[in-house]
Amino acid sequence: MYVKVAICLTFAILLLISCSIYVGTIDAKSYFFPLLQPPPLRLSLCATDRPLRVYMYDLPRKFNAGMMDRGTSQVAAPATVENFPPWPKTSGLKRQHSVEYWLMASLLYDEEEGSEAIRVSDPEMANAFFVPFFSSLSFNKHGHVKTDAEADADRQLQVELLEFLRQSKYYQRSGGRDHVIPMTHPNAFQFLRQELNASILIVVDFGRYPRNMSSLSKDVVAPYVHVVDSFTDDDPLDPYESRTTLLFFRGNTVRKDEGKIRVKLANMLAGIDDVHYENSVGTPKSFKMSTKGMRLSKFCLHPAGDTPSSCRLFDAIVSHCVPVIVSDKIELPYEDEIDYTEFSIFFSMKEALEPGYLIDQLRRFPKDRWINMWMRLKNVSHHYEFQYPPKKEDAVNMLWRQVKHKLPGVRLAVHRSRRLKVPDWWQQKR
Repeated sequence: MYVKVAICLTFAILLLISCSIYVGTIDAKSYFFPLLQPPPLRLSLCATDRPLRVYMYDLPRKFNAGMMDRGTSQVAAPATVENFPPWPKTSGLKRQHSVEYWLMASLLYDEEEGSEAIRVSDPEMANAFFVPFFSSLSFNKHGHVKTDAEADADRQLQVELLEFLRQSKYYQRSGGRDHVIPMTHPNAFQFLRQELNASILIVVDFGRYPRNMSSLSKDVVAPYVHVVDSFTDDDPLDPYESRTTLLFFRGNTVRKDEGKIRVKLANMLAGIDDVHYENSVGTPKSFKMSTKGMRLSKFCLHPAGDTPSSCRLFDAIVSHCVPVIVSDKIELPYEDEIDYTEFSIFFSMKEALEPGYLIDQLRRFPKDRWINMWMRLKNVSHHYEFQYPPKKEDAVNMLWRQVKHKLPGVRLAVHRSRRLKVPDWWQQKR
C-alpha cells in the first residue's frame, strides 16, 4: 500500500513540474542547472533614481580643510562633519574655484533625501570614488605665490597624493577611471595632472587641458561659484523697464589668449550711453558694485578671458541678467539637461567685433522674448547655488548627477581594458 502511495506522489510531483515548465513558471535550465546561469544584469545607474554611492578617501587634513586653518594643517586625522570649517566670507576671488570644497561638504552631510550622491563607508559598495584634494586652493595658497618654497609645497602635495592613489587597489582596479577629482582652477594640479588623465575630472572649461587628457566624453563641466549676491527678490511690475542699462561688463580687460577680445570690445563700446563697460579687479567693493550693476542691466556681457569661461557668466545668471556670451570655445555645465539658448544670447567673436552689430542686435531684441528669458533665468538659477547643507537640484547635486551620467562610459572603458591584448587602437593616431 505504501509503495502505491509513494508511486502516486512521485507521479503527481513530476506531472506538476512538467505543467509548470510548459506554462513557463519554472525555467528548467535554472532549476536543474543553476551554475550554468549567467549573473543577473546590473541596471544602468542612469536608469534609476537611486543616489550615486560614493566612497570618499580619508585623506589627512593637509590635503583639504587644513589649508583653510593653519592650526590643523598637520593633523593626520581626516576632516569630519563636526570639524569641517565653513567657507570664509572674506575669501574674495578664491571662492569662484571652491567647487572642491562644496563637493566634499555634500558627502560629509549625512542626509539622503534629495541627494544625488551619498557617502558609503565600504568601498566595495561604491559606484564612484571621490578624491578630496583641494587642488585649486592649493594653487591659490602655494603655487600662486611664485616662491620656490611655496611652489614646492603645492608640488609635494601632488606627489604624495599620486603615491597614495597608486597604492589603492580600487584606483588600480579601474586605472582611476571611476575616481572623481576636482580641478577647477586653470592651474590646479599643474605639475602632475597628466598622471590623472583617466579619471573623471571636474573642470570649468578645457582651455588649458590637452585633448588627450580631458574631454566632454569623460569629464564634468562645473559652474564657477558665483561671487555676487543672488537676486532673491527680483519681482518688479515691469522687469524690462526697471533695468535701465542695456549692456553691462565689469572686470579685467587685460587678458591672454582669446581674452584679448576684451580690450577690443572696450574700444568699440566706449561712449555709448546705456552701455557700462569698466575695467576692474576682484575686491569686496568691486563685487558689490557688480551686484548692483547686473541687477540694473538687461544684458550682461561674457567675453572669453584667459580661458573660454569665467565666473562672470554665473554672476549674471544668479542676477537674472540675460548673458551675452562671446566665447567660441566655451563649454557649459549640465548642457545635456539645460538648453542655454533659452536664457542666453551667443555671438561668435567675429560677429562681436563687427562694428555696431552686437549693440544693434540687442536694441532690436523683443521685449517679450527678453521677459521669457528673464523668467527662465529665475527658474534655473538654483542650479548654480553652492551651499551647505546642500539642497535638491542645487549645484553640487547637479554635478553628482553629471558624474552618474559618465559612469556607463567608465564601465565600458574598464571592461574593454580587461580583455585587450594589444594597445587600444582608439588611442592611436590614425
